[in-house]
Amino acid sequence: MSGRDHRGTIFVEDAELLSQQEFPGRQFVIRLRAPKCAAAATPGSFAHLSCDALIPMRRPLSIMRVDAQAGWIEILYKIVGPGLEALSGQPVGTVLSVMGPIGQGFRPSASRPRALLVGGGVGIPPMVFLAESLKRRRDADWKPLVLMGSEIPFPFRARPSGIIVQGMPAEAIACMPLLDDWGVPSRLATLAGFPGCFDGYVTDLAAAWLSSLDAAALAEVEMFACGPTPMLQSAARVARRFGVPAQVSLEEFMACAVGGCAGCAVPVVTESGLAMKRVCVDGPVFDANAVFPPAA
Repeated sequence: MSGRDHRGTIFVEDAELLSQQEFPGRQFVIRLRAPKCAAAATPGSFAHLSCDALIPMRRPLSIMRVDAQAGWIEILYKIVGPGLEALSGQPVGTVLSVMGPIGQGFRPSASRPRALLVGGGVGIPPMVFLAESLKRRRDADWKPLVLMGSEIPFPFRARPSGIIVQGMPAEAIACMPLLDDWGVPSRLATLAGFPGCFDGYVTDLAAAWLSSLDAAALAEVEMFACGPTPMLQSAARVARRFGVPAQVSLEEFMACAVGGCAGCAVPVVTESGLAMKRVCVDGPVFDANAVFPPAA
């Protein structure tokens, strides 16, 4: 796949900053008016965003929500480095350059409607996007379950869930209110002792829930995960343990984000053997076993 394959699918547009909301842990949710990106984005795709007129390098940021009709996208980011520090100081009304949507997103199979969505830290946004997408789809009786993990405060005010999830550990009652309001069950995991959260890694919570399912239910499960590499490796192991397919969205540093520099290339197992694939355009979503094979 070359850069030419993405002509007409990746847009560069001036995006007005509509809102910027700060959460504990130096986390921010921003909304940008970017109608072309909003119309074409899919769960798992990302935007390459300029942070400040004086900083030439863009930052790749996962898309958390879109409204194609209203023409906006939402992005969650955590300040890491001067670029995102500068972005956090931009006032409403600022115009930023957005390149997107970029990348191959998640590909849920209607034959496995029990979608298990696992997000860790800044890997949470694609899970929200995917949950909202599945909620709107009518090609299957989708039953998404969203599990989120964080060692810093979550970028929302958690509350006890009003949705019962069979097989969930009793102490795991906290949820993301937005998902609960949509009717999508969610649960939170942490080692930081936050109230109502499962005490452990989010992949441990996933394993606890999967262990409660019988063979027929497991045959309907597919896992989708995004987060730090160790978390994704653990997610791949959990999926193999329970015999469910899994797709993972990788997080890599990247410069161009459109396949030209190959700075984000990772080894991936293909039918022809090991090959280097670019996270930006060949991914960021890959089959879990292709990037984290059983021997890894």
